[in-house]
Amino acid sequence: MRQTWRWFGPKDQCSIDDITQVGATGVVSALHHVPNGVVWSPEEIAKRHQEIATRKDGTPSGLTWDVVESLPVSEDIKKQKNDWHEHIENYKISMKHLADTGIEVICYNFMPVLDWTRTDLRWTVPNRGSCMRFDINDFAAFDIHVLERHGAATDYTNAIADEAEKRFAGMDDAARKQLARNVTMGLPGSTESMSLDDVRAHLAEYGDISRDRLRANFVDFLDAVVPTAEDLGLRLCCHPDDPPFSLLGLPRVMSTEADYKHILDAVDSPANGMTLCSGSLGARPDNDLPGMMERLGDKVHFLHLRNVKRDSEHLFGSFYEAEHLAGDTDMVALIAAIVREEKKRRAAGRADHSIPMRPDHGQDILDDLGRRSQPGYPTIGRMKGLAELRGVFAALEHANLGL
Repeated sequence: MRQTWRWFGPKDQCSIDDITQVGATGVVSALHHVPNGVVWSPEEIAKRHQEIATRKDGTPSGLTWDVVESLPVSEDIKKQKNDWHEHIENYKISMKHLADTGIEVICYNFMPVLDWTRTDLRWTVPNRGSCMRFDINDFAAFDIHVLERHGAATDYTNAIADEAEKRFAGMDDAARKQLARNVTMGLPGSTESMSLDDVRAHLAEYGDISRDRLRANFVDFLDAVVPTAEDLGLRLCCHPDDPPFSLLGLPRVMSTEADYKHILDAVDSPANGMTLCSGSLGARPDNDLPGMMERLGDKVHFLHLRNVKRDSEHLFGSFYEAEHLAGDTDMVALIAAIVREEKKRRAAGRADHSIPMRPDHGQDILDDLGRRSQPGYPTIGRMKGLAELRGVFAALEHANLGL
């Protein structure tokens, strides 16, 4: 695995100098300040490359920009409304500009409206650190009583709806506003956030879009951009839904192995692949992460290794972001499957035999607790996770294990 680190740009509290010390050899970044649907210019891309390659004192960092995360797919493209044709052309232009600088891997997602969702961004764990949490009862309180989505209560069990009503009644105005901010925070690092009215407007536009229609729109997007990716030598890899189930009555189409197989088969190309995020997919108890790596591994272009701990075995439930080796996903078994896939690729002579990986998310511990960094992206918590993952990887690669 090529060990990388996500960096949100010069405003990130984890600096390029810090990254050179944590053990990563590459950087995952994006132009978060560019609005969705707008072309990424060669000048802005070159500037980000230079920022990554340079320490504060002007000396070379030795780091390279290895993966783009994310080149966002606009809501217009997902809905096939308004300026979606122009946005697809702009996407292809941005891909060309990125490929011209040596970028080979682009991660993106196809989640409608909410790119990822948590109800608590700094939930206290027993060791007094903190992490992100999704609580289905709090989310239902937001959906039914804060957003006041029509018919929302019918999407939940009676027990969840009743508990949501109790929790909403127990919140003061500040707590209700904080819950709304948490839920609508948006893509990590993005300058775009949504008001409740923005969310309602998007929901209204999605009203006539079924799961099958959204899936067909996704295939149309891939039909348009994958040939360009092939010509440019790019590997596109879709991130799974987070959480991997429907929210706000919206369809979600990248939550299970079957979802991925459908998309990968529909547009069968080396340029059309998967970001295997063990945290997002691991929030569903029916997702077999090691098995998915075994069966879909040849199309895995990027790895997010993190863990979650589920409150129950319900498909639609609560979870929190656990330590990398301590959640419900068997991380050792997953990394073993990754090691086997990389060995297959080396034997086949594939240039992409070393799959880029980043330690996704992490718990805020020690000095992280005072930094108030981007939620989910503490420096020390992620460094701890990377160290643990590197240790497992090194042990499993040992020749005596015969993998």
